[in-house]
Amino acid sequence: MNSTAMPAQPGPSYPVTFHVEPQLSGRNRLTVAFRIILAIPHLILIGGPMIGLIGSGSISWNTDNGIRAGSGLSHGGLIGLAAFVVSVIAWFAIVFAGNHPRGLWDFARMYMRWRTKAVAYFMLLRDEYPPFGEGDYPVTYEAAYPATPRNRLSVGLRIFYAIPHAIVLLFLGVAWAVTTLIAWFAILFTGSYPEGLYKFGVGVMCWSVRYETYLLLMRDEYPLFSLEA
Repeated sequence: MNSTAMPAQPGPSYPVTFHVEPQLSGRNRLTVAFRIILAIPHLILIGGPMIGLIGSGSISWNTDNGIRAGSGLSHGGLIGLAAFVVSVIAWFAIVFAGNHPRGLWDFARMYMRWRTKAVAYFMLLRDEYPPFGEGDYPVTYEAAYPATPRNRLSVGLRIFYAIPHAIVLLFLGVAWAVTTLIAWFAILFTGSYPEGLYKFGVGVMCWSVRYETYLLLMRDEYPLFSLEA
């Protein structure tokens, strides 16, 4: 291990790109009304919004928009479980060999691409039904494969380094749940998602995406404490 290595400090940008094409007006009220039911297949496979995932435990949102503490394995979906297992294997590979096997990294990227689409749909940011996998969708997620050798100390202590983000995202997640509920009623009655609430939701998701990418060991740079994309 490189005993002098510490988590990289955030700069003005982060090597993960997440973007949602805004959809404020002309919303599909029927699919919004039944969004929780329509999203169930994706929730089973890919999981819902995860707030504060630490190791095998997490604080997550279930399908009734409640927030509860529990096992990340039970709330991350079937493919989310596979992504967790893959990240554990990658942890050993990086800590002992300094390298993230490309196949494992590609699986994590596939999971995050699918996951961002499903979460954006579930949280009312888009109305189009998300593809099962990496199909075209007005939500994009990109991450660059990290250079080697990896920061073994940062990876070895990743769970502990991620705790500050987990705490902040817990509170942001509660606020996002409330604003999404308000937006649900607004869309049903007016057909539009209030712009301020929409920007807040996208901002929280941007922060969460950086955090989850870091937690899945896809990058070593420490995530930004920011709602900005």
